[in-house]
Amino acid sequence: MTSQPDISVVIPAKDEIVAIQPLVEEIGQVLGNLSFEVIVVDDGSTDGTPDALVVLEQKFTWLSSLRNDTSCGQSASIRLGVRSASGNIIVTLDGDGQNPPDQIPAVLAPFENDENVALGLVQGERTRRKDTMAKRFASRAANSIRGTLLRDGVRDSGCGLKAFRREAYFDLPWFDHIHRFMPAMMMREGWHVQTVPVTHSDRHGGVSKYGNLSRALVGVPDLLGAAWLIRRAGPPRHGQPVKKKKANQVQDASTPRVEKVPS
Repeated sequence: MTSQPDISVVIPAKDEIVAIQPLVEEIGQVLGNLSFEVIVVDDGSTDGTPDALVVLEQKFTWLSSLRNDTSCGQSASIRLGVRSASGNIIVTLDGDGQNPPDQIPAVLAPFENDENVALGLVQGERTRRKDTMAKRFASRAANSIRGTLLRDGVRDSGCGLKAFRREAYFDLPWFDHIHRFMPAMMMREGWHVQTVPVTHSDRHGGVSKYGNLSRALVGVPDLLGAAWLIRRAGPPRHGQPVKKKKANQVQDASTPRVEKVPS
């Protein structure tokens, strides 16, 4: 693209040779009328994903790819993509095709309200998840514990489909696996968070990169660390504007807010 896009879609992908082509093509169809770019960050794939991306880049001028020679993980891949992005609004979704691209407009819509300049993140919340029963049970248990400690009011922060302001992202403290804690970290910095219901699809192919045990092993110290960061935050670094409703009435800018959009 010759002009700077308004929206940058960042996709972390590892060994997604089956899913990546239909995913990229559908994103182009969904966002075709908008100013956008798509950045795929290949996280050390060994299955031919890099070769597939070369072919797709020749076909679509709005697509570019980056590569980690060795796997660095989802959060690090997202960070690399956001650093390279040109859009003011970043959309992330998983490279396995389980976040349907036709749901991207749902997470973008709240940013169309020009008055809500304090909105930092729109978090998708999956409905009718297409995961195994064991994975859904583990996720519910983890979210219950996470909600008790972080109190961010978000029941599905692990959903890969998100939209956020690029400037808000770089307000956040960096740590590995931060993609699972973005709502709480956004609130920590004074940004508003909104949730919207989104659909979920079966995998196009490949296998999950996380097992229940491995997720739990890394999740416990991450959760405790995130809770510590919240309690040691101090005043929010992001100054929220005063919302004028009536004379002599102002909004308390120190109170984080989570808004839910009904399905």
